[in-house]
Amino acid sequence: MPQVVRSRIRALHGPPSVAPLPHRFRSLADREAVTVLHRAARVLLDALPELTDRLVEALREQEPAYRTVIEAVPAEIWQEVHHSLRHNVASLVRPRECREAAHRTSRWIGETRAAEGVPLDAVLHAFRMGGAMVWQDLVDETARRHPEDIRLLVHVAADVWNFVDEHCGVVAEAYRRTERRLAWRRENRQRLMTAALLDGTARIADLPDVAAALGLEAHGRYAVLAVATAHRTPHGTDRPPLVLAGGRTALWHSADGAELAIVPLEDGPGDGTGEPGPWAPDGRDELASLAAASAAAPGTRIGISSAVEGLAAIGDARRLADTALRACPATGGTILLDEHLPAALVVSTPALGTALADRVLGPLDRLDPADRDVLIGTLTAWLDSDGSAQRAGARLYCHRNTVLNRLRRFEQLTGRCLTRPSDAVEVSLALTARRLLAG
Repeated sequence: MPQVVRSRIRALHGPPSVAPLPHRFRSLADREAVTVLHRAARVLLDALPELTDRLVEALREQEPAYRTVIEAVPAEIWQEVHHSLRHNVASLVRPRECREAAHRTSRWIGETRAAEGVPLDAVLHAFRMGGAMVWQDLVDETARRHPEDIRLLVHVAADVWNFVDEHCGVVAEAYRRTERRLAWRRENRQRLMTAALLDGTARIADLPDVAAALGLEAHGRYAVLAVATAHRTPHGTDRPPLVLAGGRTALWHSADGAELAIVPLEDGPGDGTGEPGPWAPDGRDELASLAAASAAAPGTRIGISSAVEGLAAIGDARRLADTALRACPATGGTILLDEHLPAALVVSTPALGTALADRVLGPLDRLDPADRDVLIGTLTAWLDSDGSAQRAGARLYCHRNTVLNRLRRFEQLTGRCLTRPSDAVEVSLALTARRLLAG
């Protein structure tokens, strides 16, 4: 309950915080009203236990948010209300001596209620209820013992209620400051937990607590998505929108060079009825659906890991997502690791990939650059066409015989035979390494 004192009462005990206007004098009625107020307040100080009981019971009946706290720790709430009332009523009599202690009490109540999660509206309502109860007791006491003085209380009513509002402001400021501090701590704790999962440094014993704090299933299925752009923007604005089924949400984290998302997946490929689940429309795998849902904007590269089981494997999924990200073309695109495993092999061991490219394609580097690019472009189109010279020619706008002649020249220069499976695998990996690791 806030303290109910203000300028007129304070003026009798010490200098005001703001100098009064010149030629302004307090009326005799005001001075008499202060005397009446002091007299009634002293009586209230002697009856604080009974006033405390009534206020606690009123809070229990009229404020549901306080009812829970009162039922949980009734003795502590009673002492808190009694302590606040003692400072508040004492402020009616000795404002200068009691004001700072009363403010400290109000701030402490605001901080405590914020930490407990009691809504601010409920806390302010409780303070106003206390102010109303004290004021009514002051009026009742004066009317009972000195009814002829009841009219004088009108002169201090505005001051009393202005001070109630002042302390509501003190409570609200302390509440919001504590709320911001707790929110920062909570967000920082979640950020550290997420980073530990992605780095693979989270302790196994801590995973149940981590799961509860982050809203994740300790034994669920997950994928990690990594996003990078040529020019990163602050505050995660590079993150693509992800609409997940079943009310699930991706957990984002900013890391060096990329934005990372822990994506919860379904427990199985369907919904238990034999029909494809929401992550697998038309029978497609849920990871393919995730890749489609996170289509990259121009210049944005996205890598998606394989699915992993449990939070303990999130670190492995992050490394797989980083590998998929490195397999993305520099111009942008989305790479699902499971669909680009050869490219992932190349970028995961770049030294070996570079050595393979130099060994297989090195002879072409002795050609004129334009001639070399024609041979590599023809070879790439032929591989992308599943070894069909006809379809490769259509892609390159040339006759199939032209394609075959260029392929024979490639074989002569490199000593590879494209109809030999082992040579075809080497050539394909070498082309991938040259494309991803060049420069």
